[in-house]
Amino acid sequence: MLFWQMIIFWSLTMARRSLQSSLDFRFGSLSHSSIHSKVSRGEQSREEEFYRQKRQAVGLDSSTEEHTFVIEISFADSSLQETLRSYLNSLNFPLLVNVSDPAMKITSINVTTVCNSTVTDTSHCYCEHGYEWPANTCEAYPSCPESAKAAGTQSCKCLALLPSQGGYCQPQSASNPSTHITKMSLELDEPFSDDLWDSSSVLFNRYKYSLEIALAIGYRSLQGFRTVTVTGFRPGSIVVHYEITSTGDMPVERANAKVAEAIGDSYKLKNNSFAKEIPGNVNFSVSPENIFEGDTVRMFCESSAVTNNVTWTLSGRLLSSNRHSVLNEFKSGKSTSTLTITSIKRNESGNYSCSFMEWKTNLSLIYKAVENIIVSPIKIAQSDNISIVCNGERHELSCCTDRDIREFNFYWKPNGSINISGSTTSTHNCTTYILQANESQCPADKSGSKTDYTCELNTTYGARNNRVISVTYFRVANVVMSSNPNGKVSKGHHISVTCLSDVSNYDKVTWQIQSGSSIKEVDRVWFTTRKTPRGAKSVLNIGSANEDWAGTYKCTFSQSFLNSQAHMKIQVFPLPLKQEITRNPIETFVSCPVNQVLKCCIRKQENYIVTFSGPKGSPIFPAEVRKEGSLYCYYTKLVNTDVSCSALGRGFELFCEFTNQIGDSVKSSPITLKLVPAKKVACNSSEIGTGESGALITKPCLQSPGEKSNHVRGQITYRCHQNKWIVARNDCLAVPLNDLLTSAESLVSSPESVRNLPTYLSHLNTTVKKEQKNVNTSVANLKAVVEILSLVSTIPVNAEETTVKNFLSTVDTIMSTPTGTWNDFKNGSSQLLDSVEQFSRSLQPVNNTIPPVSYGNIQLEGAVVDQGEDYNKSFTFSEPSRLSGGVLINEPKLENETSAFTIISVAYSTLDHIIAQSNKTEGPIINGLVLSTVVSDNNKLKEDFQINMVFTKREKTLRNPQCVFWNFNFTADGGGWDSAGCESREDGDNIICTCDHLTSFSVLMSPSHEDPCNDALPLTYLTYIGLGISILSLVACIGIELVVWKSVTKTRISYIRHVCILNIAMSLLIADLWFLVVAIIHSRNDKLDRPICIAATFFTHYFYLCVFFWMLTLGLMLFYHLVFILHNASKTLMKSVGFGLGYLCPLAIAVITIASTISSGTYTKKDICLLNWEESRALLALVIPAVVIVAINAVVTIVVIAKISRRSIGEKSISEEKKSLYRIAKSIGVLTPLLGLTWGFGLATVIPGSPCIFHILFTIFNAFQGLFVFLCGTLWDRKVREAVLNKVPLSRWSSQQTKSTSQGMSAPMLSISSPFSKTLNNLFGKAGKYQVSSTEPTSSSSESTSKAYSLLT
Repeated sequence: MLFWQMIIFWSLTMARRSLQSSLDFRFGSLSHSSIHSKVSRGEQSREEEFYRQKRQAVGLDSSTEEHTFVIEISFADSSLQETLRSYLNSLNFPLLVNVSDPAMKITSINVTTVCNSTVTDTSHCYCEHGYEWPANTCEAYPSCPESAKAAGTQSCKCLALLPSQGGYCQPQSASNPSTHITKMSLELDEPFSDDLWDSSSVLFNRYKYSLEIALAIGYRSLQGFRTVTVTGFRPGSIVVHYEITSTGDMPVERANAKVAEAIGDSYKLKNNSFAKEIPGNVNFSVSPENIFEGDTVRMFCESSAVTNNVTWTLSGRLLSSNRHSVLNEFKSGKSTSTLTITSIKRNESGNYSCSFMEWKTNLSLIYKAVENIIVSPIKIAQSDNISIVCNGERHELSCCTDRDIREFNFYWKPNGSINISGSTTSTHNCTTYILQANESQCPADKSGSKTDYTCELNTTYGARNNRVISVTYFRVANVVMSSNPNGKVSKGHHISVTCLSDVSNYDKVTWQIQSGSSIKEVDRVWFTTRKTPRGAKSVLNIGSANEDWAGTYKCTFSQSFLNSQAHMKIQVFPLPLKQEITRNPIETFVSCPVNQVLKCCIRKQENYIVTFSGPKGSPIFPAEVRKEGSLYCYYTKLVNTDVSCSALGRGFELFCEFTNQIGDSVKSSPITLKLVPAKKVACNSSEIGTGESGALITKPCLQSPGEKSNHVRGQITYRCHQNKWIVARNDCLAVPLNDLLTSAESLVSSPESVRNLPTYLSHLNTTVKKEQKNVNTSVANLKAVVEILSLVSTIPVNAEETTVKNFLSTVDTIMSTPTGTWNDFKNGSSQLLDSVEQFSRSLQPVNNTIPPVSYGNIQLEGAVVDQGEDYNKSFTFSEPSRLSGGVLINEPKLENETSAFTIISVAYSTLDHIIAQSNKTEGPIINGLVLSTVVSDNNKLKEDFQINMVFTKREKTLRNPQCVFWNFNFTADGGGWDSAGCESREDGDNIICTCDHLTSFSVLMSPSHEDPCNDALPLTYLTYIGLGISILSLVACIGIELVVWKSVTKTRISYIRHVCILNIAMSLLIADLWFLVVAIIHSRNDKLDRPICIAATFFTHYFYLCVFFWMLTLGLMLFYHLVFILHNASKTLMKSVGFGLGYLCPLAIAVITIASTISSGTYTKKDICLLNWEESRALLALVIPAVVIVAINAVVTIVVIAKISRRSIGEKSISEEKKSLYRIAKSIGVLTPLLGLTWGFGLATVIPGSPCIFHILFTIFNAFQGLFVFLCGTLWDRKVREAVLNKVPLSRWSSQQTKSTSQGMSAPMLSISSPFSKTLNNLFGKAGKYQVSSTEPTSSSSESTSKAYSLLT
């Protein structure tokens, strides 16, 4: 039985949005089908899988697509083939698949494969016209005997066996001679949209789909037509390009009408717009052959077609740039077109086509040629940037390309401060530039300058490219080294070594010292380098040379890879340092006749000349040397002939002087000798010396207990007690601490101090912990450790955690030293604070971090802060202090605004017991942590800088918090607390401090009583106002006294009175002016200049004493005339007494005070230019005289009041007593300011808990004292007023009238019978006649009393 199988291709076009619901159909469901389809189960499953995959694919997109389906039909009746073929040919495509979805259409159905089989298993599979079996199928199965493969192909038309895995014939390829492709175009009269360039756009596919249907309808009537495909669109208006696949050449113009009809009204087809592309017949040429970016390219097309309508396109797009120009010509019977592209770009590579169009009535012909144009860049590979030393060596620069270098023109061009030209050569694909720079071509000031050499390649058509090679020229520097002194220096002396380079450019400078095979790298802290107008200068300054600095010095200036050096040998000659000379004795007594051995010992013997001598001009004694243990001692012997015993009781000093080979010398500290008579000698020892009872002798620490061969620093003081020498004080250092101090002094002077510091700090920490007992009990050992910390703190060091811990652990150990030991260490706390601050500044961050370190007495925190970043650190201490605090700096503002800077804070929990003892101030005490904050040395604070700190109170009961900082400028104690620039406020148990500077801060609070005047600012203002008014009043007082002097000093008593008042005014004026100077200096927080401060203190002290003593003089004169009635002293005597008391006594007191305190530095207070109280009690030199004088004048005032209150004979009891009380009150008012009684209020202010009113009264009376002297001493004097009025001409008549009136009115007011009453009336400005009730004559007593009271008027 014969079975037939037909495989049918049918094309389905649909919109993807509706495809999901329209794919569920089978061929048998078509309304036009009347054929029974028999499909096997395997085929059915393959078909279902095929549809499932299609549905999944459609679901991924919503655009229009074309799908081709394969239908396999099997039937037994062969006649059905023709029936099926006829049926398919009768169909009118496109066909609707689903009426409800018009977007899904079948565009064509073609039979591809027909297979038959017989009962003899003979089968044949034929391919329909236009289809063929693929080559791999033809190779796998035998072909039919009558079938032959097409020439040049592997495909076939018929197979003798049915493929076991199915399969069907494929459309013939375009290369197959049986397939013919015709390229066509038509034009639509519609505007072009850019979406038509995109083959994936909806618009493109819509046009493509609809036009392909119309074109297929039009061309299917032609014999051999197979398919038509729209290939693209281009502007003008819309030009549609499509390809017709057929079995041969077809007369496509016959179908134009059908195509136009099929397109219909859907699109506006232009009339006669069909065009057919004729391959060949066009010659295409390009110039240049190799095209580079930037070239001007000319493309030439020539055709035999007779037309001027030529179109140029690039990859299907018309060329329309202003860089494109087209020239069309017709000559010699041919049409030509030239396309010129100026400065072609790389993105203009592609297929260029020129199309000549001949217009025909039905079909235009297009003659087209296509050329693929590649635009290449000019690729240049240049040699690396180089550095050239100007020493005549040859160097090559090169630029290479991937083409033959002869295709290009090339040249080199230099551009820089050093333009050195070279010579050019070339190879196959490279150009080379040879440079040869000499020293004369490289100026010294331009060494290190960079010159850019540009190599450019270009073509004759305009393409060009270049590369830049940078050449850095270096000149070998001429380095010269010198030293001062020249090549030789003594140990401990200064030497400066200078390196001068004639080249100003350098990257770094290094110094090395070579001694034998050892080479030391000198740390950067020892030298500075800077540029100069003539080059560069590096100076190595050695403050105190030692053996480590001896050797050959090498100074190296580095410019990138180039090093320039200079060498010099420096010799360091031995010379003992002053502290290395051990004197024996240090201070001793010698008896007459003198026989004393003096020694100066050192550790190493050298070729020294040693002499002993006294002050300048005294004899010089030669010395001999002998070895004593580990020391070499130079000694001399003083005998009676060398020292005169006439100097008994006096001391003199001798020095030993060491002179080395180069003439440098050093003097030891003095050896003090005091002569004592032999009969007074109580103690006599050959080892210690002689001395009277109670005498002190100081000897060196030549040996340490248990270690006789060792010598340590320090001294031992012996006292003569009960005819024996006993040790009064031992200040010898412990041997390990002595060695540490010696090592520290060597370290800070070592060229490798920075490198060796971490190791030393580790050893220091370990040793101090072991020697803590010796440190706790010996102030000498404590001083040594603090001195060591002070020395090493100046060395810069990396902030490694171990290094920081070793330093702070040492500080923590000595802070645990008992307070009693710190008491004997003057300025110890200040020196310790300064050492820790300096160490904090010297820390260099490691990886931008500062490690936090915490111990029981001290903690450290730090950070590297960027500009604008806050700094916030907190500290918390556990038992026993349980204190906490914090530091906040909001956006630190620095003058040198670098990218980052370092801030370090240190907190001390137990420093109060150290500072409180060394700074023995009474009153407020430290009531919290001590916080120290520093910024790296290379940054300074701006004016608006602010730091905020929080302190937890140690004692909650203390009051009156005051934020203070440790001011190292206070010279009296080496530092002291100062509140300038700080403000405070309480917040519960915390004190918040805000300051405008950095150092060590804390909080001071009052331990007991509360300040009676909580706000001292009003009193301060009151003081300034009072002093100002007093100064003006005193100037007026002095002026008036000078003007009316002759008028008011006619009597002896009035003369003395006005002399006293004038000198009181002058002294008080000068004293007030000096006091103002002191106050202004203090308020401005200026650094105290010691000489100026001492002068201000002295004159303030002296002139206030003058004021008091002149007040004493006035009081004594008043007392003299009241008590010693019968004695009349002469004017000269009274003047002598007055000036002696008024000026000489104050001068003696002031001079004695300054002489006794100036040497110890305790004359003035540490924070203000006033007499010191805490240390020397120098203030008593003002307080005691003032108190004594006020007391004396108070007695005088009482005597005066007693005299005034005594009743005279015949006085009336009631009314006259009231008047007497009135006179007494006036007398007290006059005498109180003149005799200085207002200073008595000062006694009340020193009493703890005294009311604030006493402070206010004391301030008012003494600040305004000048005003009171002016009012009571000058203006209340009637004679002074009259004299002043008489000096004014216009007021004389008025004065006379006033006087007459007052005389008339005053008579009945005070009718006192006693002659004493007249004086009182004169005292208060009353003049008149008085009636005396007694008939007794006026006694001498009353006359003297009247004279005495004239002192007041």
